[in-house]
Amino acid sequence: MDKQAIYEQIGGSIDEMIRIRRHLHMHPELSFEETETPAFIADYLEELGIEVRRNVGGRGVVGTIRGGKPGKTIAFRADFDALPIQDAKEVSYKSTVPGVMHACGHDGHTASLLLFAKAMNEVKEDLAGNIVLIHQHAEEMNPGGAIAMIEDGCLDGVDMVFGAHLQSLMPYGKIYSRDGYLQAAESTISIRVNGHGSHGAEPHTGRDPILAASQIMVALQSIVSRNAPPLEQLVISIGSFHSGQAANVIPETAKMEGTMRVYDEELREMASERVKEVTEFTAKAYGCTAEVEVVRGYDAVKNHTEGIDILRHAIEDAYGPCVYQEIDPVMPAEDFSYYLQHRPGAYFFIGAKAPGEEHAYPHHHERFDFHEPALAMAATAFAAVFFETQNQ
Repeated sequence: MDKQAIYEQIGGSIDEMIRIRRHLHMHPELSFEETETPAFIADYLEELGIEVRRNVGGRGVVGTIRGGKPGKTIAFRADFDALPIQDAKEVSYKSTVPGVMHACGHDGHTASLLLFAKAMNEVKEDLAGNIVLIHQHAEEMNPGGAIAMIEDGCLDGVDMVFGAHLQSLMPYGKIYSRDGYLQAAESTISIRVNGHGSHGAEPHTGRDPILAASQIMVALQSIVSRNAPPLEQLVISIGSFHSGQAANVIPETAKMEGTMRVYDEELREMASERVKEVTEFTAKAYGCTAEVEVVRGYDAVKNHTEGIDILRHAIEDAYGPCVYQEIDPVMPAEDFSYYLQHRPGAYFFIGAKAPGEEHAYPHHHERFDFHEPALAMAATAFAAVFFETQNQ
């Protein structure tokens, strides 16, 4: 098979990728509310003659391309949900849904996987092995769509699984990943401090929950500096703090919410217990009580050595040396972690910051966008990975 011809065909389909991406961008749907998006995906695949399962794990779509020759079955995943953010970009493809936008590139992931499927389906008789196309709903909201899709059989018969994420702050023309931990595990922290209200002029007659909560917020950082090993990475951040309604009234309660990010599972468990202990005892020291809840979010994304070796050789085959870049792990969470707990494989990033662009916006920003030629790079990377698995 002429792999280079496949790569060139994918590159030549960039206009269709952009059209699909922009259509999805204009019609975003929130996690667990997707109806039109999975229907669009399934219809597109069926029109190509690809075998399709709808409503996998709820709202997911799975397509299967069966090769004409024996070989491994390799799965590729793209997510398709949007975020509750108002689109502030002034572009022709701006979101038409108030308060909802694709602010993380999932529209691009979907477009890339669809055009990868189109190219590979045209040569399926020459393929050694099968391709499974996992179009996943609800990546943005815990518990996510991955677990439900896995339980519904999306990985049945699959030998390896790969996924990619466009990155608006990473330079276009490079592909980034690493062996081992790539993305952190996430847990959500919710704290309610209960005090006793009083007049602001007579604080001694009450128990100030704002003072206690403030000390708790500071004390939580001692877990990072004094309980976590210096060479292990742990982040605890309080992002929401609400209490009181009047300047001269000490309220009854104070509420905080935050996030914890970590890679090592044992450190995650230890830190969760310490959050509870530090919160409860600090509150008690100020005459208050505290209710603490630490809810586990997604597990850490941990790439397999086998998957990274395949990815590295595949990218070199498709693009030459120096395109694959080894990076440090990052803290954002991603439910692709669950696929890698069931099958070997790898997750990687596609650089999508336009050359010469000085001010790119990050993911989950109201002006988020990306350099659209990166769509073809993602699709080509999938093709190269599939071909490389045939050599294993």
